[in-house]
Amino acid sequence: MMRSDIDIAQSSMMRPISEIAEKIGLKSADIIPYGHHIAKVPVSLLKCLEENPCGRLIMVTAMTPTSRGEGKTTTTIGLGQALSKIGKKAMIAIREPSLGPCMGVKGGAAGGGFSQVLPMEEINLHFTGDLHAITAANNLLAALADNHLHQKNAPPFDSRDVIFRRAIDMNDRSLRQIMVGCGGKGSNGVLREDGFEITAASEVMATLCLASDLADLKMRLGQIIVGYDELGKPVTALDVGAPGAMAALLKHAINPNLVQTIEGTPVFVHGGPFANIAHGCNTLVATRMALRMADYVVTEAGFGADLGAEKFFDIKCRAGGLVPSAAVLVVTYRAWQLHGIKNIAKHVENIRQFGVSPIISINKFLDDPADGLARLEKECVSLGVPAIMTDFREKGGDGGLDFAEKLASLADKPGKFNYLYDIEATLEAKITTISTKIYGADNVVITPDAKRDLKRITNLGFGNYPVCMAKTPASLTDNPKKPGRPEGFSITVRGAKVSAGAGFVVVYTGDVMTMPGLPKDPAACHIDIDETGKISGLF
Repeated sequence: MMRSDIDIAQSSMMRPISEIAEKIGLKSADIIPYGHHIAKVPVSLLKCLEENPCGRLIMVTAMTPTSRGEGKTTTTIGLGQALSKIGKKAMIAIREPSLGPCMGVKGGAAGGGFSQVLPMEEINLHFTGDLHAITAANNLLAALADNHLHQKNAPPFDSRDVIFRRAIDMNDRSLRQIMVGCGGKGSNGVLREDGFEITAASEVMATLCLASDLADLKMRLGQIIVGYDELGKPVTALDVGAPGAMAALLKHAINPNLVQTIEGTPVFVHGGPFANIAHGCNTLVATRMALRMADYVVTEAGFGADLGAEKFFDIKCRAGGLVPSAAVLVVTYRAWQLHGIKNIAKHVENIRQFGVSPIISINKFLDDPADGLARLEKECVSLGVPAIMTDFREKGGDGGLDFAEKLASLADKPGKFNYLYDIEATLEAKITTISTKIYGADNVVITPDAKRDLKRITNLGFGNYPVCMAKTPASLTDNPKKPGRPEGFSITVRGAKVSAGAGFVVVYTGDVMTMPGLPKDPAACHIDIDETGKISGLF
């Protein structure tokens, strides 16, 4: 019988965090302990590490996933452990879990089985409070913007054109559309429509994840557009006096969180933007820091290569000057059964378009049929790319030693990395390039509302920003009910918004939402705690 993730995590022996820090060259004075097994590493330390050689950056992505995910995080963690076991100095850099998925349907984001980060319960719940700090900073800006309207402060802006929304780190469909300023005959503020985004989809989250240090974060926060005046001129967080206090709330959140895997490999777990409605990568500062501390850094981009990987290459690598050495494509039997080999081939093609060499990890599940896995492996090899079976969940690092050897060899001979599009191309051209080259669409349909949005964004001087496509992860198209590798379809763009703090333009396609809802049987209904404080039901 398969042991649960939480049972394995709770029975694992954790090392003191100072011991983990020593593995990457840090002294006790260099870290800020949060108990015995978690620490923050000051972002200011990055300047001291700049003379260290830069390690190889390995990005883990996947084929189009099923609703339960294909084990990218488990593979990322297991691979880091495997690289350590074959004698490589390795580190892992991944995102923090959001409480929404933890309490919803997907579960946490700490890996699985014997390829997990510890302490699993703390990481999946409140951890070091980063997401709470981001939520607070987000809602401070929302409160200051509404107070600015209520007090009729200068510069004035139009209550009908407020674009900044409140945030909460929970799936709550009831908050997608709300009214604020109700009652009180005006004493409760200006009556207007508003709504909530999940914290992981917020601009403040994306801004923190792409900031290079605290000063850069404060500057970026000031650039966030909260609304527009009657002439269409943007009013920013700086205009309503927010960036100083917001940055103060995020003083500790900008520092990467250091933890460990079950096998003691050092891990940064920091930042958590969604990949279907944000850019889906851990923080830039954590990745940069890890690259100066290890010879191989394994990181992850959310969902399939059409979403997280494209954004990792075109947004994060561009913003941070990162050069990836190789990419791992996670493939599973169940996803192959749903989407077929043509879907896998498309994701291989997508990775190669960036000049990056892919390698396929066939992530084995306990109930996968042996003959089915053999057929899958044969079809993957026929694509002309290395494909190796891995079992990181049940065997930890030992479940992918051959894979780690092959990957290290591949990463040591990186190709010539390139971006998908020219940053100076028009927003429409960037959208078309992503839609046709990455998704495989025949064309793009831009609605009249979206055309107005793109025109305004361009006229404001943001036309040279990269594009962050908000699209369903369940299909290469913008329709989640179209599996495989569809042909003869169009991508419909229904709106766009500039995230000036993060430094990209969000483009909304299909019916994608920035606030998920809970399922009929939420995971939260199965999470419990006993009288000793032992948590159960997390996965």
